[in-house]
Amino acid sequence: MIRPSDHIQKLINEQYKTIDDAHSRLTEIWLKDILFSFGWMTTLLLTVVPWIVWFIFRDKESSTRLILGGLWAMLISSWLDYVGVALGLWRYYNKLIPLMPDYIAWDFALMPVTIMFFLQIKPQVSPIIKGLIFSGMTAFIAEPFFLWLGYYKYPGWNSIFSFPFFFVIYLIAHKLAHSSAIKPLL
Repeated sequence: MIRPSDHIQKLINEQYKTIDDAHSRLTEIWLKDILFSFGWMTTLLLTVVPWIVWFIFRDKESSTRLILGGLWAMLISSWLDYVGVALGLWRYYNKLIPLMPDYIAWDFALMPVTIMFFLQIKPQVSPIIKGLIFSGMTAFIAEPFFLWLGYYKYPGWNSIFSFPFFFVIYLIAHKLAHSSAIKPLL
């Protein structure tokens, strides 16, 4: 069997202990200072309300295709958020739950629902144009607004850097939602 040496296992176990201790402390902060605060309540609303609105106004015949694009946005944005937090590029202050380092309202509601509405509205418009509009609104309006509100901080990032990421995320979501590979099950 090929396995890491005892020395490597010891070093990694020490790092996991550090992560576990930090998570325990974060949970204490969340329970004492964040849970049921104004920021927590708005985060809850920003997580739930977009889905309610989408459920009411979605194109019911295209729901599956839209969800495919939305799921892509959730997957990649939550992964990129994790990477950004782990690298110290940004940090969040209003956590809905303390189990994740990312901003659930953004990764699991605001971003995918916005993308799904962009995909649904005026589908004949060029995805490049829609992607540029989505990226511009997100990077230069939404991010600075949430920064101003204090929901997060950028110790090592700038909204300008987000623009190309949002653009590519939108284009891939568009490609997935318009894929001819989606066929009914037989």
